[in-house]
Amino acid sequence: MTRASRLAAASLAIAVTVLGLKAIAWWLTGSVALLADAVESIVNVAASATALAAVLYSQRPADANHPYGHAKAEYFSAVFTGVLIVVAAISILREAWFALLEPRAPDRPALGLAVSALATVINAAWAWVLIRRGRALGSPALRADGRHLLADVVTSLGVIAGVWLVVLTGELWLDPALAAACAVNILWSGFRLMRESVGGLMDEAVAAESLERIRSLVSSHAEGAIEAHDLRTRQAGRFTFIEFHLVVPEEMRVGEAHAICDRIEAALKAELEPAVITIHVEPPHKAKHRGVVVV
Repeated sequence: MTRASRLAAASLAIAVTVLGLKAIAWWLTGSVALLADAVESIVNVAASATALAAVLYSQRPADANHPYGHAKAEYFSAVFTGVLIVVAAISILREAWFALLEPRAPDRPALGLAVSALATVINAAWAWVLIRRGRALGSPALRADGRHLLADVVTSLGVIAGVWLVVLTGELWLDPALAAACAVNILWSGFRLMRESVGGLMDEAVAAESLERIRSLVSSHAEGAIEAHDLRTRQAGRFTFIEFHLVVPEEMRVGEAHAICDRIEAALKAELEPAVITIHVEPPHKAKHRGVVVV
């Protein structure tokens, strides 16, 4: 089992534990805000299970039907997580509306909030691990899971503070109002997550800073060539795909042109590993006098 799949499996176990704690907190208090927090944790469990399946599938090697590998499976997981977040937010809004019509004071708030606080601390620590390791491993599914947990942490902190306000002030309408505010917050995070994941499925180019770095590496390691043009990039999970045309002098031998390509590929892979690089060598009359100028 790889590091990414071990993290995904641990994430599922932690999500189930946190769900149990938040369900206990809601059962102790009867607070609709804590119920909203528990509902979001159900989404966390489903999202973690989906992320684990996607990570395991994405690690399959390339085959005849999938010559570029299976890395994009992780984007489907991230999109599914975003959809689940939206569904959870709508469910929370529904519960908040009914609670607003018939507000009630929470029972045993101190004990319930203590349990909820413990679940929040666990979530915060694990969200930090997932985002950090997901970025290092180039895993969209792990990063999506981590960002979702981070949004859950923010929601939980707001819920804990709000339920205390209900207890201290006696303003019962604050409980469902807080649940509705939390729903709006996680709804926004769900839409943002889906937007990023759809970008990966639609083969968006790498970020502007990464693209500029790629251009610089090609330029500084293509000595002997004339120019590079039609540079195209895309990201699929942890893989960066790069392709471009390299114009070389008419009299250059195949072996010399190949050596230049090897030099460029080595520089790009040292910076962007894992990377899949395709270079099409062309004669001088194919030059476009634009694109990457060779230093």
